[in-house]
Amino acid sequence: MSSVASDLVGLVDRLASRGPVPAVRAVHLPPPAADGTRDGEFCAVELEDGSLGLSFVLLGDTLAQLRAPASLEALAGMPAPALARQYAQSQGAPRTLGFATVNALTRHLFDRAGYLPPAAGGSIGDLDLHAGDHLGMVGLFPPLVKQVLATGARLTVLELRAELAGAREGWLVTLDAGELARCNKILSTSTVLLNDTLDALLERCRHAQRVALIGPGAGCLPDPLFARGVTSLGGTWVVDAEAFKTALHAGQPWGRFARKVLLSREGYPGFDRLLDAAHTHTKESP
Repeated sequence: MSSVASDLVGLVDRLASRGPVPAVRAVHLPPPAADGTRDGEFCAVELEDGSLGLSFVLLGDTLAQLRAPASLEALAGMPAPALARQYAQSQGAPRTLGFATVNALTRHLFDRAGYLPPAAGGSIGDLDLHAGDHLGMVGLFPPLVKQVLATGARLTVLELRAELAGAREGWLVTLDAGELARCNKILSTSTVLLNDTLDALLERCRHAQRVALIGPGAGCLPDPLFARGVTSLGGTWVVDAEAFKTALHAGQPWGRFARKVLLSREGYPGFDRLLDAAHTHTKESP
């Protein structure tokens, strides 16, 4: 089976084959002053039509690579599909920029097709948790723990940091990914799309009723994810691009310049319909 990255790049290539797509305008990075804070975790790739795509920058030395002198100078004016291909072909900073570009091209397609993703109803990926459910959380989301437990659901958190492992009052933090097989619903950070662990995760969760990926970087086309068993994708939709970029560059919170959206497998129109709609709108434009 092909990788998620190669499938997403394949959709980008199909988009580009139907007509011109905007080139890369700029890459936006958080400042060093934001290091160690939530406001320093994401970069953005901007296309010439203003479309923005986000990506997590704290894997390995990615952020240091991006900040290296002259590392971004050659990207302005680059064909967006060419940069997007780095998501499937590279690691580190090039992969991060490639993923952000996939997300930016997704926003470009949605806008051209006139498609506005539904607003997210909450922070737990439309998982409809109840007593009797057992949620597997991939990566600890501290603000969500009380929200999950309030539903009556059990909670098991899969973490990489050994110092966090152990039983809590009403929930468990484990280093053993095999524990996810006991869970009927899964909530994961979208970073699994960047560190190439999604397929392994889904293999362990193949019996889960619902699988949600959430996070600012969850802005890609969901088709390959839905085909693999993901049921919802919750990302960030920038509504004020200029204010967003200003806040990002300043290392300040940018959430108020975006809204949380949720794509669900049941209601999503699909790439083919969106591509046809975008092509129709392009032909009708004066």
